[in-house]
Amino acid sequence: MHFLKILSLSLLALVPLSKRVAEKPNVVLIFIDDMGYGDLSCYGALFHTPQIDRMAAEGMRFTQFYSAQGVCSASRAALMTGCYPNRIGIHGALFPASTNGIHENEKTMGELFKEAGYATAIYGKWH
Repeated sequence: MHFLKILSLSLLALVPLSKRVAEKPNVVLIFIDDMGYGDLSCYGALFHTPQIDRMAAEGMRFTQFYSAQGVCSASRAALMTGCYPNRIGIHGALFPASTNGIHENEKTMGELFKEAGYATAIYGKWH
């Protein structure tokens, strides 16, 4: 089964079944290049990251993560689609003149969330 389908079903399972709580949980995914485990104060860094610490305290924290590739464009494509980036034609970093990208038929995490009724947004860079 596709990784994103499993992820989306897992996230949708977090939605409370009680009629009292009709809201879906907020999902914020922060994906940062070259960030180490100890770079946030919630994991022991000496400098303070209070807003991220608050999200970590109030939400779910994942302490192990494997990236499909060590290159930004390819790792982002893998995260967004749940596919190995080489399988979908992303072999490294994409530049402004690149002529390839994620194929329009690939389903992304954002599209799955949108189909589930979420408002979605993405901020940052591709490369």
